[in-house]
Amino acid sequence: MTKRQKRLAFIVGGLALVGAAAGLVLYALKDNVSLYFTPTQVANHEAPQGRNFRIGGLVEPGSVKREGDGLTVHFRVTDNVQGMDVVYKGILPDLFKEGKGIVAQGKLEAGNLFRADEVLAKHDENYMPPEAKAALDAAAKAQSGVPAAASAPAVK
Repeated sequence: MTKRQKRLAFIVGGLALVGAAAGLVLYALKDNVSLYFTPTQVANHEAPQGRNFRIGGLVEPGSVKREGDGLTVHFRVTDNVQGMDVVYKGILPDLFKEGKGIVAQGKLEAGNLFRADEVLAKHDENYMPPEAKAALDAAAKAQSGVPAAASAPAVK
């Protein structure tokens, strides 16, 4: 083999190894990817059957019911269009409340019941640290011509 042929064989071999590694990684991730769906999408049969996925929405007020074991919780998740019953056995996050956003991961069972393996409570997207809010308020008032010192209290 000439030097050029050896170099070409080395490059082709390297590309084949990189391609095989990428294929193995994608194959391994296939079962671990958890897609996100809303209750409306699940009702429209867009969610995968027999596979884990995530469902998100708001916990319907008045829908949370706890069983006697203290760990099993039944509640309803809605996207303000459709709702879906969810059952979860475990300790719920501290931020879990009626009317608040959650994301649950699990599988869809017969009767349109979602059995969650994990429940994540979402914090309010509008939250802002008090210092940042004071700074933004001061900047907004400064643009409107009101002195910032008179409008925002000093942060200690």
